[in-house]
Amino acid sequence: MEIQEIANNQKAFFKTQQTKNIKFRKMYLEKLRNLIINNEEILYEAIYRDFGKSKFDTFTTEISFVLNDIDYYLKNLNALSKPKKVRTNLVNQLGKSRIHPEPLGCILVIGAWNYPYQLSLSPMIAALAAGNCCILKPSEIAENTMKAMAKLINENFPPEYLYVYEGGIDETTALLKLRFDKIFFTGSTKVGKIIYQAAAENLTPVVLELGGKSPAIVTKDADLEVAAKRIVWGKFLNAGQTCVAPDYLLVEESIHEQFLEMLRKYITEFKYDPDSGNYTRIINQRNFQRLVKLINKEKIYFGGNSDEQKLFIEPTLLNDINWEDDVMQEEIFGPILPVIRFTNFNHILNSVLEHEKPLAAYLFTKNSEEKEAFTMKLSFGGGCINDVVMHLGNDRLPFGGVGNSGTGNYHGKYGFEAFSHQKSILEKATWGEPDIKYPPYSEKKLKWIRKLL
Repeated sequence: MEIQEIANNQKAFFKTQQTKNIKFRKMYLEKLRNLIINNEEILYEAIYRDFGKSKFDTFTTEISFVLNDIDYYLKNLNALSKPKKVRTNLVNQLGKSRIHPEPLGCILVIGAWNYPYQLSLSPMIAALAAGNCCILKPSEIAENTMKAMAKLINENFPPEYLYVYEGGIDETTALLKLRFDKIFFTGSTKVGKIIYQAAAENLTPVVLELGGKSPAIVTKDADLEVAAKRIVWGKFLNAGQTCVAPDYLLVEESIHEQFLEMLRKYITEFKYDPDSGNYTRIINQRNFQRLVKLINKEKIYFGGNSDEQKLFIEPTLLNDINWEDDVMQEEIFGPILPVIRFTNFNHILNSVLEHEKPLAAYLFTKNSEEKEAFTMKLSFGGGCINDVVMHLGNDRLPFGGVGNSGTGNYHGKYGFEAFSHQKSILEKATWGEPDIKYPPYSEKKLKWIRKLL
């Protein structure tokens, strides 16, 4: 079936109003949940073939997120979909005002390869929960997971409601020529600009979840053991192929050497060996070569070894880095952690401000003034104080970028709202209305209007 035909069928199906029915939405969300649970082994095998991701990592960073999203919407869908009463101002008395969340229509979700299940299925689930039809285009770079999702969904869901479209750049280009009611994309800023331009042709709104160089700042007032342990875990999770991983470290001069040794200790302790189950491969040859070129051998503090045959790059710490180094010119998206030392906290915040707004930012300190300055001064999508990455685990927090790191957000109710239109309704009584807004106009009427407004 041609993608144009599928898109047309989805538009026609949406017009039948069936997806607006809450029972309909819940039925298919429950069906998806059961399919995922019953086919977990297939999903594990596919992602392992793509880049060696263990069952442990796949469940904790992918499957559990997806199942939690479904459970959240099954539990909260009635409340999220319910019209909300709002106060009616004096001018519109006697009247009642309310907001009706309504689905947008037909949604295109373009997923990412680094967390191929979570970053494809989570936005898709939010779109379905909001009452839309959806075409999902997973990343072809993680080919086996793309095929697994396509088989799972296309064999069990009507294509006029939900369809997974396989393929690469040509297929994505074809999709972008079609008119959707919203496009959701997760990926690089470079591709995000292409998506945005294509969407503008049809005035299609977009959510762009991009990336950027996310800093982690460690001051002398931090709990250094906790900071080192959490940073190592968050940075080298998925071999650094995480959009919200700490991209680089800013460490206060007085604790610099001590903290580097703590980082080394935890990298060694966590046993990030090839094929260990604690680590993953680099996704492909192109990304492997790109990352190897970013390792300045003269600045290696720890690690730096690689095996092209296994697409393995050892967790690597780079020391004495400055803002002009090659590794600081682009998002790393791999297991390389550059460390920059600083002496003045406010000055280093100003240095971060001079660069593009990142998707995430992290601060480790017990100092309340530093926490306040970090929160108020820096602009970033979301982040943590005294942790990394874990803000994604709270579905009550919106997840999204700002500026160059993205536009729009999702997760929990924010995902529902991302794929909904908030329709305003004012219902007026047909009696008791004064005639001051109607002609003929007079100074007396204008006086009353001034008072009312």
